[in-house]
Amino acid sequence: MDIIIKATVGLAGLAFVLAVVSAVVFAGKFLGVSPEAYSRACSNLALIAIGLAVGFKERSLTT
Repeated sequence: MDIIIKATVGLAGLAFVLAVVSAVVFAGKFLGVSPEAYSRACSNLALIAIGLAVGFKERSLTT
């Protein structure tokens, strides 16, 4: 489960970087997607990672 949590955190980081790059450098859509969409994806992936970490906290502590 730790791998899935780390993957979602990594994808959230990538989405954040794409949001910043598309807002600052391109000042609009990057790859046909607005910076707001990347920002929402970052937030959603971070929330999924937090939920997984909290939900499976007992299992990861015992192994």
